[in-house]
Amino acid sequence: MSLRRSPATLPLMTTDAITTIADEARAGLQAAGDEAALEAWRTATLGRSGALTSVLRSLGTLAPEERRAVGQAANVLRDELEAAFEVRRETLRAAALHASVAAGAIDVTLPGRPQPRGGLHPVTITLREILAAFTRMGFDSVEGPEVELDEYNFERLRIPEDHPARDMWDTFWLNPATAGERASTLLRTHTSPMQIRYMETHTPPIRIAVPGRCYRYEATDATHEWMLTQVELLVIDEGIGMADLKGTLQEFARQLFGPDTRVLLRNSYFPFVEPGVELAVSCFACPGTDPACSVCRGSGWLEIMGAGMVHPEIIEAAGYDSTRYTGFAAGMGAERIAMLKYGITDIRHFYQNDLRFLGQF
Repeated sequence: MSLRRSPATLPLMTTDAITTIADEARAGLQAAGDEAALEAWRTATLGRSGALTSVLRSLGTLAPEERRAVGQAANVLRDELEAAFEVRRETLRAAALHASVAAGAIDVTLPGRPQPRGGLHPVTITLREILAAFTRMGFDSVEGPEVELDEYNFERLRIPEDHPARDMWDTFWLNPATAGERASTLLRTHTSPMQIRYMETHTPPIRIAVPGRCYRYEATDATHEWMLTQVELLVIDEGIGMADLKGTLQEFARQLFGPDTRVLLRNSYFPFVEPGVELAVSCFACPGTDPACSVCRGSGWLEIMGAGMVHPEIIEAAGYDSTRYTGFAAGMGAERIAMLKYGITDIRHFYQNDLRFLGQF
């Protein structure tokens, strides 16, 4: 309802006219159902051209006695309407907020939406299990650089430049050989260089496990990848022998594969140990006589690592007395052990980022 009137239609300014304006204004205020309607009411009533403002502007046309009475009544009404306007505005805002909350209310009795959860990579799980087993046996975990020098990766591990054993490691060289200068920097092919680095700065007794990624320039297939996660072991102390090597690795196998696991040592060659062995564990999926076994294929044994007694020349090169100190070393691939533990047939699954595979762990 609009209260605006043109000067030609304004009634005679009396206190009765003020009463009429007041009644219409109060009714219009209560009828305003939202803030837009309320603002329209304020403009029509209290604005510059509003009904009440027009009354106040026309006071000069009245006799002095009427001017006082009408002016006083108009000012009282203006104060009343301004206060009522603020109250009505707060009421409408509260009602709008309540309606908004009610419209967006959440039914807390409904079950929550499940959120996907991440997990550890199977190689990470296996690596932590390996390190935890050796930690319980008194080993410290140390790490070395992935970008390595030829001196540590090969030379000081008894693998000189012209040694045929270098063919065992297809190498990523970072500075290929040029005329008159040999390549010297590479991505490490194993974690064994940390044996040398650690012995340079420590004295026996030494018991360390060295985890880390290694890189080999070779074609990938179901059992080979260009990157692998390896754990190297090194023990140097007085009186260390093959019995200590076998006992340590047997306890490791039992912790990782179960208390009934047996181990088998077979002769093998590694340049930095003498003698060298390969370690196999008894099949944990069958008694060893099932040709259909997907884990051992009936052989009963699973090869998991290479090991051996540290060569005396390496002990001497570290500044230790090889007649007093002996030791053993071993190296294993975390991916290989994870494949055995979880029955995985293709190593490439680990790094293809397929959630159908990774979500099973």
